[in-house]
Amino acid sequence: MHFRENRIFIDLFGQEVYAVGGFVRDQIRGDPSEDVDILITHHTVDEIIEKLESYGKVDVVGKSFGVIKFTVEGKTYDIALPRKDRPKRAKIRKHKDFTILTDPNLPLEKDLERRDFRCNSIAVRLSDGKIIDPFKGQDDIRDKVLKLTNPLAFPDDPLRVLRAARFASVLDFSVDPGIYEIAKGIDLSGISEERIKEELFKLMLLSAQPSFGLNELLKLDALRQLFPELYRLTLCLQDSVFHPEKDAFGHHTVWAHTLITVDQAKRLTEQFRLDEQKSLTLLLAALFHDVGKPDTTQWEYKRGRMVITSNGHDIASAKVAKKTLSRLKIFSWNNCNLRKMVPSLIKCHHRASELWQNRNVVTKKAFNRLAADVDGEIELLVYLDAADRAGRKRKPVQSLDREGRWLLEKFEELNVSKETIQPLIMGRDLIKMGVSPGPLMGKYLKKLYQMQLDNEFDSKEKGLIFAKKIIKEGHP
Repeated sequence: MHFRENRIFIDLFGQEVYAVGGFVRDQIRGDPSEDVDILITHHTVDEIIEKLESYGKVDVVGKSFGVIKFTVEGKTYDIALPRKDRPKRAKIRKHKDFTILTDPNLPLEKDLERRDFRCNSIAVRLSDGKIIDPFKGQDDIRDKVLKLTNPLAFPDDPLRVLRAARFASVLDFSVDPGIYEIAKGIDLSGISEERIKEELFKLMLLSAQPSFGLNELLKLDALRQLFPELYRLTLCLQDSVFHPEKDAFGHHTVWAHTLITVDQAKRLTEQFRLDEQKSLTLLLAALFHDVGKPDTTQWEYKRGRMVITSNGHDIASAKVAKKTLSRLKIFSWNNCNLRKMVPSLIKCHHRASELWQNRNVVTKKAFNRLAADVDGEIELLVYLDAADRAGRKRKPVQSLDREGRWLLEKFEELNVSKETIQPLIMGRDLIKMGVSPGPLMGKYLKKLYQMQLDNEFDSKEKGLIFAKKIIKEGHP
């Protein structure tokens, strides 16, 4: 915490104000966080508000359960009172299926006891830096292990199963084996799609190796319950010659390949310094790039042996991915259309390799059409293709391979980019030629755009000449 804000809390609340949760955990780990959760004891909500109002902006977001947001000098703190959670009776448990009981005089240890993992059940008294650690969370941080604060309460909130996978992955902690046993009996069907995708996004973006957390989802039985499309990959074999990668027990599954591919994609997001939107798009495309294989995999006798093939799995994977994103209500995120871009990249990622394989005869037309089919996200397509190839070996990818470099260089050499594939002829141009808006105009525009991608014209002036000719002929 910044010194001035620290002094405000200490001057106002003395020995009754604490930093709690992840902030404390990360301070002990030596990886300090900017997000600070504050706990104030022996004060009511009204008393806390009255004291803080003179120093900054106060917003009450949950007076009934004692949560206040306090903003000073542009930084916001979440402030809470001690509380205990009483689970509601429900056939299918949902996150937040609790009656929250705030009690300013509740012992600090009781508030810490309601938290999920021991490493998160630690407090620091701001006035003197004293650490309150009744559940040995510091030991877990030292040992890099995730253990439950209260095993009996863990099933009360099914979201904690997802949080276990995410924390283990982001913190690089192992999971206490006892958690797996408890998780097996927890019904996760009550978790909202919003919470599922929030945990998935954090796992993917914040983990150095997302594969660790994804595999924890499998071990915690969350993959089977919440991501059945991915769970099927754990049971789908790949040809061991073409896909030598395998899991720890020697199984050549699509899941083993997917985990490596996601990690390779993560390394590429870091090497090329992609922003969060592009990083998440690439990581989700890598995660779902082979989800169509269970529907397309079969044995074939070829090249003198029985071979496992998955013909057309890229097209099938795009369809499954689109349905999965819709089911999870993953549409746009920070102005990035994930539901459009992720399936597009999946559908086209093999076409990038086809350009390379036919590099001696391929024309600009093929590059134009591929760029258009991924909405100009050429780099993401090349990175996905490269991560997929690197998914056949565990050696960390250092940069793009020869094929990836050639693809990017060729797109640049041919001047094919997000900007150059934008339609040159628009509806307003046809209106000036007397064409009314409607289905016929749509057909004209589609035909003209196909001609543009086929390199028949590369300027608006030339395009208008073709437009006049098509309109005069009367059929697109």
